[in-house]
Amino acid sequence: MSHPVDRIESPCVILLEPKRERTSRSMAMEEFQVAIHQGKLSDAISVVQAKPAQYFSNTPLNVAIVGEPGSGKSSFVNSMLGKRSGEPGSAETGIQATTTKAKDYPLLMLPQVILWDLPGREESYGSRVNQVDLNRFDFFIIVGYQRFRTVHAELAHEIQAMGKRFYFVRAKTDLDLEASRRRQASGYDDQKVLQRIREDCVTCLLNENVIDPQVFLVSNWDPQSLDFPLLLQKLQSDLLWLKRQAFIFSLPSLAAPVLENKKAAMKGKIWIKVLFCGFLGLLPVPGFSFIVAMFFFVKFRSQCYQVFGLDYPSLTALARDVGKPVTALQAVMASKSLMPIILWRLPDLVGATLMMVEYCLWKRFPFAGCLVSGGSSFLTSYYMLHRCLTAVVKDTLNVLSRALEGRERTPI
Repeated sequence: MSHPVDRIESPCVILLEPKRERTSRSMAMEEFQVAIHQGKLSDAISVVQAKPAQYFSNTPLNVAIVGEPGSGKSSFVNSMLGKRSGEPGSAETGIQATTTKAKDYPLLMLPQVILWDLPGREESYGSRVNQVDLNRFDFFIIVGYQRFRTVHAELAHEIQAMGKRFYFVRAKTDLDLEASRRRQASGYDDQKVLQRIREDCVTCLLNENVIDPQVFLVSNWDPQSLDFPLLLQKLQSDLLWLKRQAFIFSLPSLAAPVLENKKAAMKGKIWIKVLFCGFLGLLPVPGFSFIVAMFFFVKFRSQCYQVFGLDYPSLTALARDVGKPVTALQAVMASKSLMPIILWRLPDLVGATLMMVEYCLWKRFPFAGCLVSGGSSFLTSYYMLHRCLTAVVKDTLNVLSRALEGRERTPI
């Protein structure tokens, strides 16, 4: 995907400014990843939060244009691009819905801003089959016409659940004005009609618990009229804030490769514990393999928590910094549950039962029971510890995502 190039008049700035922006952003990424490698999640987030907005000026911003089919999304994209339908590089428009898959359009007037024309979201929201994953995008413009619909409320809820923001654009407002003008031959006032439309949109959004709804009434055929210039001004003034937010929401993906490297390093410590569990499982004590395996598992999990920054002191520091209760961060940690672990150890019952049969019924040393117990303990422990390590990596990403939710919820 091509990226727009800044149009800067000063030749000195052309040479130096992009380089400085790339260096600043890469420095923020590097500092974040170093803190993740050290298991300091609180420091990792604080490093990025402390950077001024200018650090993120070269961050790509993916803006999704969403709404129901036929709402004028593609025509709106063309107006934003300054193009007419049919021109090279313009979005395809038509009477019927023409957008069947997401397509990107670099917005040359703003650096590193990409508009995405998405397929229309149907009014019936029961199935999400073939729907585009909105998590891919950083900011949203919901386009509607005629009236506020259920699909707009659903989109608003979905976007807010991701902790992201949107503008609401009432397209085809010129057609609304024309229809009102025909109905009210006398005493007609454009401004009163526009005010009524705006208040209706704002009220509907407030009813959906939208904070400080940003509503723009536009005509796709005349970008210089109504609120189109205000929309462009608003987007430009919010740009650095939105890019900063986009970078912050990308932090879990930046952390993923670092966590995978730490996971690979931790795998080497599994074999010693697995061999020890298998050896102790050979001892002729029914149920002893279960106790040993649980002890090593809990100890290994605690070690993983310390290495990845999920131990209680680290979570407490992170919760304090992001203004959330520790329980909110712990709630997304699937590895804390002991029930799956106990179920994984059910094969221990086979060895323990065979030992009891050999002791009580056959009156002999439980050779078979010991072999079964040791073998099952070895295999089950190997599976358990690998699953634990994988779960802790996922939990770290989940905790990061939960910690970042709402960090940039200041009204725009």
